[in-house]
Amino acid sequence: MKRVLLFGGTAEGRRLSERWAALPGLRLTVCVATSYGRELLGGLPEGVEVLEGRKGPEEIARLVSGGRYDAVVDATHPFALEVSRTLRDVCGALGAPYLRLLRGENSFPGAERCVIVGNAQEACAFLAKTEGNILLTTGAKELGAFAGLPDFSGRVYARVLPFAESVERCASLGLPRARILALQGPFSRNLNRALMEEYRIRWLVTKETGETGGFPEKLLAASDCGATPVVLRRPPEDGLSYEAICAAVEEDAQ
Repeated sequence: MKRVLLFGGTAEGRRLSERWAALPGLRLTVCVATSYGRELLGGLPEGVEVLEGRKGPEEIARLVSGGRYDAVVDATHPFALEVSRTLRDVCGALGAPYLRLLRGENSFPGAERCVIVGNAQEACAFLAKTEGNILLTTGAKELGAFAGLPDFSGRVYARVLPFAESVERCASLGLPRARILALQGPFSRNLNRALMEEYRIRWLVTKETGETGGFPEKLLAASDCGATPVVLRRPPEDGLSYEAICAAVEEDAQ
């Protein structure tokens, strides 16, 4: 019986969970950071252990060392750099096999119209020299990097997950509640376009999350509205494709 520890909370994590839960020769434990991550999993068969809550290095080390896992699979968000770094370091120190799942590359529809930046701070520096309404779709955690923008409360709309902590984070930084769009994606091209038209968005700030994260739909909608995307480039990292991860984990587990 193979034992696998999967760190998910993403659409890819859900796909892997559903796939591996059906294998009789594999015992699966899934870790998600939030209740939203648990919701993404849907209903998994009895016998699949789901652990919810953010975990620091020591807790991850106890979990990995205590489980004697044949594989630790990192299917967290491509921008969750701290989590992936911790998992890689812990597994390296304990000698546990660590596998990082990489999202597919983007085709960047309308890439010629995008402003590409390395991080939120660079995006803020660029936007400080511009005019017009801004739609931030990078999440509540990144909002602090933009709070120093001139006329922050008058230019910015933030689309965040519909959790109390996300809304309160926005409000604590001085963003009026009328400019907090608490919605759960993924979003279609039409819905993205409708929101940008409604709020007269000139600049769309987004992460390069790939097709799974609704990235193409955002760029296409921005093009429809004449808005310019400001794209936070995906951090480079090493890892395996979905197919390669499946092949490595499922060997002798059918």
